[in-house]
Amino acid sequence: MNSEPQEQQQQDQLVNVMENVDLNTTTDGTAIDSSTTFNKVKGAPREKKPKSTKDVSALATNSQKKKENREGMEALKASDFPMWYAQVVQKSELIEFYDVSGCYILRPWAYSMWETVREFFDPEIKKMGVDNTYFPLFVSAARLNAEKDHVAGFSPEVAWVTRSGQSELEEPVAVRPTSETIMYPAFAKWIRSHRDLPLKINQWSNVVRWEFKHPTPFLRSREFLWQEGHTAHSTLELASKEVVDILVLYKRVYEELMAVPVIRGTKSENEKFAGGLYTTTVEGFIPANGRAIQGATSHCLGQNFAKMFNILYEDDTGNKRMVWQNSWGITTRTLGVMVMVHGDDNGLVLPPKMAPVQCIIVPIVNKKDPSQLVLSLTDTVVDALKKAGVRAKVEDRKDKSPGWKFNYWELKGVPIRIEIGPRDAENKSVIVCKRYNGEKCTLAVDGLGESISALLREIQDSMLNAARVELDKRIALAYDWAEFRKALENACLVLSPWCENSECEEKVKKRSAVETKKTVGVEEDQRGLTGSAKSLCMPFDEELERLQVKQLEPTAVCFACGSRATKWCLWGRSY
Repeated sequence: MNSEPQEQQQQDQLVNVMENVDLNTTTDGTAIDSSTTFNKVKGAPREKKPKSTKDVSALATNSQKKKENREGMEALKASDFPMWYAQVVQKSELIEFYDVSGCYILRPWAYSMWETVREFFDPEIKKMGVDNTYFPLFVSAARLNAEKDHVAGFSPEVAWVTRSGQSELEEPVAVRPTSETIMYPAFAKWIRSHRDLPLKINQWSNVVRWEFKHPTPFLRSREFLWQEGHTAHSTLELASKEVVDILVLYKRVYEELMAVPVIRGTKSENEKFAGGLYTTTVEGFIPANGRAIQGATSHCLGQNFAKMFNILYEDDTGNKRMVWQNSWGITTRTLGVMVMVHGDDNGLVLPPKMAPVQCIIVPIVNKKDPSQLVLSLTDTVVDALKKAGVRAKVEDRKDKSPGWKFNYWELKGVPIRIEIGPRDAENKSVIVCKRYNGEKCTLAVDGLGESISALLREIQDSMLNAARVELDKRIALAYDWAEFRKALENACLVLSPWCENSECEEKVKKRSAVETKKTVGVEEDQRGLTGSAKSLCMPFDEELERLQVKQLEPTAVCFACGSRATKWCLWGRSY
């Protein structure tokens, strides 16, 4: 049976992982054959790689004949970041492709990590009095269009159902891009008195936003998973307190679980949630390409939606008042951010708290004369680790070599590998290898559970500290346009005095895009990433203090227009 069509289809899927990303060229534009995107795993048979990328097609032909293993990474993170990301999310078994463009299957390795986020976040919001619920997926056109500013912000991304079978629907219904207009008519029914407040609900669900350009796994897909919280309060003060409390939880998701440092702040008027009063955010940073990325948002909606949907309550004096509302959400985008920040040329590098398997145990035995001592010690080690609360697994496949096993689990990012050979078994010790830096050490089996638990905590802290150091050194202060442009070209985030004027903000975007085009020849690359800078947030005072940035003087001027500056603003090129 000829397998070429099937192989070609798989190769085409890889090439299109980031949709319009030009995966058929290297970073310098040299054409390559898509079949070369799978590299050999260490320990598998290897073929000498041609020195010139122009000879890659020859390698593809030869490799098909020799049926070499292409399961490992080929692209380098530093030199071809888009290809690296495309490979790592597939080869590490995070996602699989689907036949609807922009939609991806979350494989168990990825979904387990999303469950970890949920298992952390859900109990925390329940402590705050939030109850989980579920609302329908569909929303009528009348409801969706009730808040004009809100729908205008989502209109280009709304997917509509217009037909049932062969019959046209009398009224099309939208697939939810978010749930404000789905939930708030119910709020108007449920809230009557001040005794009904606060009302706090959350749902774990999927949403659809029909992205037109360059879908990217986790970062920009047409369907994604999230939690969305929606609450109603009697006063602005109570609503504002919750906005900040939720943002603290989002910061903890990134920093405590994912070892990814983020910066908290407030969005500009142009960048806030459509129809809301103000938006707060946690902003991340991808050092490999100098791009910022919005991590999660917590919005104070004010009373705008209460007015639109007539959400009123009777206060303790008998007067009718409108509620103050919030909405907040975090998505599976978190997983993509974590992959980009920590991954390396060998694949994923997972923080221990996020790893579905924290410790992989590889017994090394002679197939012809298996050592019962090794297997017995392996059982002892597994029991000790599980009793210590470590998520441990034994890699005992008989058809794979130790080298293959090492590299398979390295690709999947498991934080610790334990090797047990005959000599280790005799000495009642094991060899331990840390994924994030490759360091090896020998540990005694006695007390191993406690030793590995301590090592996992050390790895978690070290990964966060290293990422924070990288973030901080890539934040540049700029007091004028020349300094601002220089920092951007050095792939940094830029902290500058700003006037908070929306027209000034738009001019910064346009001017930075024009100047980028003059420098590199394009305003937007094949991934849909522009060279323009945008405002990311106005960092909270606590963030400025940590960065040792003083409050603005009354005489401070805007870096872009020279008007009086009122806030420090963080800028950058962004996803």
